[in-house]
Amino acid sequence: MNKLWGIDLGGTKVEGVVLKSPVEPKVLFRDRVPTEGHKGYEHILGQIKKVVDMMEATQGYKPKRIGIATPGTIDPSTGLMKNSNSTSLNGKPIKGDLENLLGVELAMANDANCFALAEANMGVAHEKYPDAKVVFGVILGTGVGGGVVVDGKVINGLHGIGGEWGHNFLDASGGTCYCGKSGCVEKILAGPALEKYYASISGVSKSLKEVYEAYKSGTDPFATQTMERLHHFFGVALSVVLNILDPDVVVIGGGVGNIDSIYTEGINSLRQHIFNNKRLETPILKPKLGDSAGVFGAAFLVT
Repeated sequence: MNKLWGIDLGGTKVEGVVLKSPVEPKVLFRDRVPTEGHKGYEHILGQIKKVVDMMEATQGYKPKRIGIATPGTIDPSTGLMKNSNSTSLNGKPIKGDLENLLGVELAMANDANCFALAEANMGVAHEKYPDAKVVFGVILGTGVGGGVVVDGKVINGLHGIGGEWGHNFLDASGGTCYCGKSGCVEKILAGPALEKYYASISGVSKSLKEVYEAYKSGTDPFATQTMERLHHFFGVALSVVLNILDPDVVVIGGGVGNIDSIYTEGINSLRQHIFNNKRLETPILKPKLGDSAGVFGAAFLVT
């Protein structure tokens, strides 16, 4: 059978999907259960098994492989989870434990990689640029992450950190990052970082949506300063990725990616910093799949 089975392990839900085939990714099954991560590691494994049992019951067979999107990365050297914001998973041999529990071979990648994989194979990149060889998927949300897809496959890398542009140095004003470094891209471009910057210069706390609305109204100089900072550093940070990878397409997901001025003023900044005589031809796209990208990308891990 050529069906694709995928699981998205999120902070609030474990979602499963079965797609008909890579060339015809029609949804044959899709359902979810709550993660209930506060109940601990073993409980999370049990919730994943619950979803897989549901999938097997509806499809009538046990697959040879299942793809799983995770909130962190499996360290290739140790087999242990790292960099997960679901902290109970960190340091755990989740791949091995799940393979023993489920009796199925697993392919695992972090959620940013799965976002990129989904948009490259059945999302906006596939729809608008079906011949694209290299797709870079960007997550701009509560954190900053990314994934690299080449010829429809994720580039995980030697350390399992392929595409992780969020923890490169960008500017000292970002301050100390949880990763142990200072001035990371995430500390400048992530939603909480933008809200923190606005509060630091205005003395008022506002949501990023409120800051952006104030910027558009032209009545709040602090909002203008915050958004202009975002536009500038978006271009500086992403230019590094384009200079190294030179992808055919970039897809931007996450809440910050909903700010329309990124696609005008942010791209103007990118044009100034790319190593191509200020000529930018790379399509910078909004995603098509939304919250579905994780589970669809997980399914494509097994192609």
